[in-house]
Parts: sequence; structure tokens; C-alpha cells
Amino acid sequence: MTAGNDGSGVVRQLPKRRRRLSFRQWPISVVLLGVAVALILVATDHFRRGSVVLAASVVLATFLRLLLTNDEAGWLVVRSKRTDVLVLGALGIGLAIFCFWVPAPN
Repeated sequence: MTAGNDGSGVVRQLPKRRRRLSFRQWPISVVLLGVAVALILVATDHFRRGSVVLAASVVLATFLRLLLTNDEAGWLVVRSKRTDVLVLGALGIGLAIFCFWVPAPN
């Protein structure tokens, strides 16, 4: 993995610690990828599918926050584990209920 060119024609390597830190944020990256896919689906007139993917992404964030330690969860950690799981769980289940409750657009 390269960090760039320092002007002398030599390409520097990222330090090991920095490579580890960038990989440590995989939980939030997976969740945000799901949110991005959901937004693309909604933007391309697939409202129901996009809503389901969005709800699934939030539920995934709930389970990741529940199962991973604070250090492993990275940027998913906002408050205490209990508060994060309760809020994410309520939001995910609420989104899932509403995405099936709202009639599909014609």
C-alpha cells in the first residue's frame, strides 16, 4: 500500500500501525456500504428494496455493536453498548416495519 511520492522518486509505505487503524473501521464501513446501496436503490425507483436494505443495514449495525467489543466496533461506538444497541435496534425494527407498512408507489 503506498502513501504517495515524496518528490525524490521514492514511494513510501504506510506504517504498519496506520494500516491496522484503517482496517479497524470495517464495521462502520460495511454498514455505510449498505446505506449507500439502499440510497442507490431508492434513487433508481426501487423504493421497497432500498428501504429493506436500509433497515437491514441498521439491524446489522445493531448486531455488530452487540457482538463486538468497544475496540473492535470502532466508530460504531457512540455511547454505552446498551444505549447503542437499544437505539439502533429500535431504529432498525421501526424502519423494517414502516418499509412494509407504506404502500408501494405506483
